[in-house]
Amino acid sequence: MFEGHDTVSTSLTMALYLIGRHPKVQKKIQEELHRIFGNDRDRYMTSEDLQQLEYLSCVMKESQRLLTTVPVIGRDLKEDTRIGGIDVPKGTYVSLALDLLHRDPNQFPEPEKFDPDRFLPSNSEGRHNFAFIPFSAGHRNCIGQKFASMEQKVVLATLLRKVEIKSSQKIDETRIVGELVLRPLDGVNVTFTRIL
Repeated sequence: MFEGHDTVSTSLTMALYLIGRHPKVQKKIQEELHRIFGNDRDRYMTSEDLQQLEYLSCVMKESQRLLTTVPVIGRDLKEDTRIGGIDVPKGTYVSLALDLLHRDPNQFPEPEKFDPDRFLPSNSEGRHNFAFIPFSAGHRNCIGQKFASMEQKVVLATLLRKVEIKSSQKIDETRIVGELVLRPLDGVNVTFTRIL
């Protein structure tokens, strides 16, 4: 239950915050939305529409990379494993800091920069398959990953077809805390302005 709503709402909050901080990114999203939906801001989205939202998908991934909703995952090793040249015995509980993994400068140059273009297919070539795993990976990955991604696309596309978002709050002013999920302690300040 927790993973089904708290993570999605936090991911959406952080994506809206970052979009509101980057007007050029917002403009590119709205251009993509206009190309797909034209001037019809109320048309229901189809699964075909969602598949065409390529740049919005990049924005979501970059938001999840920079502000990973579940920053740490743990695994109980089922067999002896070698990690980074160190032998780790079966039965050891291992924690993986996804927020650090997602900031590996070898995989993501300028890791603190919000740059959705890094997830364009041409810019993702050669990146390790497990360099970006906001939903975990392998047979223990998030069962709701596809639904959560679809849900986020629908919400963001619906909002950004109707409003412009602005956030003047700096990242260090958001007071982000890591509890079960990474979240802003006092929320984020964003302004929505209806598109006329």
